[in-house]
Amino acid sequence: MLVLAAAVVIGAEWSRVGRLMGSEARRQRERKRRKATFKVIRSEEEEFAESVQRDLAELPTIEEKDRRS
Repeated sequence: MLVLAAAVVIGAEWSRVGRLMGSEARRQRERKRRKATFKVIRSEEEEFAESVQRDLAELPTIEEKDRRS
């Protein structure tokens, strides 16, 4: 009876066990390992846009009081 209950539980959970220990799981682990070594390469356009934003942020501004004078 106990063996039959264990077989039923294993049969019901087989898909989940297969995902954790099967070939699909191996592929996912390998993919995760490969993705961990990726490096983001920034383009010159992104660097240029950030430098323009920094420059604009550093420019002096004219306050409303100064404009009215």
